[in-house]
Amino acid sequence: MGSPPLRLGLRANWPQFTLLVIINAFVGAMVGLERTVVPLIAESEFGLVSKSIVFSFLISFGVVKALSNLFAGGLSDKLGRKGILIAGWLMGIPVPLLIIFAPNWSWIVFANVLLGINQGLCWSTTVIMKIDLVGPKRRGLAMGLNEFAGYLAVSLSALLTGYMAATYGFRPEPFLPGIAFASLGLFFSIFLVRETLPYSQYEIEMHSDKSNPHRSDESTPRSFTEVFRLTSWTNRTLFAASQAGTINNLNDAMVWGLVPIFLAGAGLPLKQVGIIAAVYPGVWGVSQLATGALSDRWGRKWMIAVGMWVQAVGIGLFATGRSFRPWLGGAVLLGLGTAMVYPTLLATVSDVAHPKWRATAMGVYRLWRDGGYAIGGLTMGILSDALSIPTAIASIGAVTFLSGAVVAWTMEESIP
Repeated sequence: MGSPPLRLGLRANWPQFTLLVIINAFVGAMVGLERTVVPLIAESEFGLVSKSIVFSFLISFGVVKALSNLFAGGLSDKLGRKGILIAGWLMGIPVPLLIIFAPNWSWIVFANVLLGINQGLCWSTTVIMKIDLVGPKRRGLAMGLNEFAGYLAVSLSALLTGYMAATYGFRPEPFLPGIAFASLGLFFSIFLVRETLPYSQYEIEMHSDKSNPHRSDESTPRSFTEVFRLTSWTNRTLFAASQAGTINNLNDAMVWGLVPIFLAGAGLPLKQVGIIAAVYPGVWGVSQLATGALSDRWGRKWMIAVGMWVQAVGIGLFATGRSFRPWLGGAVLLGLGTAMVYPTLLATVSDVAHPKWRATAMGVYRLWRDGGYAIGGLTMGILSDALSIPTAIASIGAVTFLSGAVVAWTMEESIP
């Protein structure tokens, strides 16, 4: 007997889709390990004062993750998805061990190089695989579920490590769960995940793209250079999405690297620092259950633009607040704004890019998006050392507001 015929859709493929959601939760939990503790280790255990040096771990993470996204998209179009996913988990296994046993800061930086590869390959691939399975009708919902699982896991992992650090110390206990996360992710990817590239090929065969006016004729294949140019600046909608993704992750770099140092320096207890570090991705993760699906009904453009402006307000509360409550409010607003933006940007790129080069376009978009970590780490270090931490935070808020204006002015609605 031959294999059963392929069917697109969330309901038709829910077992594999659910498995990929679980795997992406492990991916998110790996990066959540660092959200509360790693920026504080720099000064307390290694005596680092310069913020430019401290944020070197974010710069290395951002550069490597951005490039890994790019390779993941192109290679998965040529070689398939599953092998890329497994390779990403092999890179993630040493990360918690390197942090636990690090004798100096360079080990932490190297751990974040491997973490960047892990995040770039695994997160990109789970996104692409879910898009393969669901087909064209429920991309916003699919991306909402994907990002919900990933960032709820970031939140819970950050909360767990914050409490473990307050109870047991910075090392090794907060990083021990990472060994289990990476091992389970690798096990599931090897033995339970199915290859989804045939679903993308099936969509090409079965679904005409004439219904989407933003897609051009695809009778001839596109080179990587053409896809890079289209996604980066030639196509107005893809350009708007790419720049918004960059600024969004610049914000995330701020919360990851700068905010814990800022809050601890303001005298906030470590457990409350952990709460704020967890609330932001927690609101982000849970809200995406609604925002991804709503973008399928209401449209992408204004969900993204308004989300960037909500982020800017949240960042403003961090810059102007003086106590736990306004900072907590800033974390809530920043999480809500990010939830409006994150899955919607992924869905927008999926709307516009043809299935023949969609994974490559997704890789280019994620190159620009996760390049925001490197840009954010570099910018925050320079501004914090030259001026002050509140000035650095306020500057990032202003740039975020302008990014929303670029989306409002430039992007075309991508839902036909």
